[in-house]
Amino acid sequence: MLATPTVLASVLEAHSLWLTKQGGRRADFTGITLNDCNFVDAQLNQAIFSNATLLDADLSGAQLAYSSFTGADLERARLNGADLTAAKLIGVRAAGAWITDANLSEAEISESSFAKANFSQSRFFDARISQTLFKIARLAHASFQQSQLFDCDFSKAVLDAANFYNARIQICRFVGTIALEANFSSARLFSCDFSKAEMTSARFQRAECDHVDFGGAQLEDVDFRETKLRAANFYKANVKAARFAAAMLLSADFRGADMLGARELTQQQLSQCLTDNTTRLPNGSRGPYLRFSGAEKSR
Repeated sequence: MLATPTVLASVLEAHSLWLTKQGGRRADFTGITLNDCNFVDAQLNQAIFSNATLLDADLSGAQLAYSSFTGADLERARLNGADLTAAKLIGVRAAGAWITDANLSEAEISESSFAKANFSQSRFFDARISQTLFKIARLAHASFQQSQLFDCDFSKAVLDAANFYNARIQICRFVGTIALEANFSSARLFSCDFSKAEMTSARFQRAECDHVDFGGAQLEDVDFRETKLRAANFYKANVKAARFAAAMLLSADFRGADMLGARELTQQQLSQCLTDNTTRLPNGSRGPYLRFSGAEKSR
């Protein structure tokens, strides 16, 4: 079903009255085709877009708090600066969408695809995100503070300066991600894959990383101070000049890793790690690490 401009205008007017409890009617676009429609700055809080088709639609600056997009198709749609607080985006298809500087705080996002979408500077505070695809998406400066992420795929996404402070991240993939200066401080990460990621100067201070894979990742100058890195995999990773003060490294695997200049490591920490003759230790010598060798001291 297609919506004409006249019909849309009347729906928006009725919705405005409904929101202010002056009669009217809640906007319900279930199953309607809204391709190329103009909803710029529209007041659509609590609107229903279930199974709607919004290809190339413009919802920039729209007020969409508590709205429902279950099953909606938002491919190439524009939601720059939109307010999606506590919105439901379940089963959404939004490849190539532009959702920059948007507010998705407390949103529920699941079983959705945002491949190649642009979320730069968007906010996901306290959001619940599961089984969602962010492959090759742009999320530079996006904020996921205190959010919960489960079984999501950020492979090859751009996450430069993204903020995951105090987030809970389970079974998520960041393979080949570019996340320079990203902040994972105080986050809890379980069974996540950062293999081959580029994360120079990222922060994991006081994070809990349980069975996290950093294999082949670029982790130069990363802050791992006070981080719990139980059974973490750093196989062939670059951790030059990384900081490890008070980090828990029980069974961490640094075989083949380049640890040149890694800082604040102690004999006890390195003794708990796996190293071999392909490991370059903090002082530049080859492993495996031998206690009392002094190789834990950065050169």
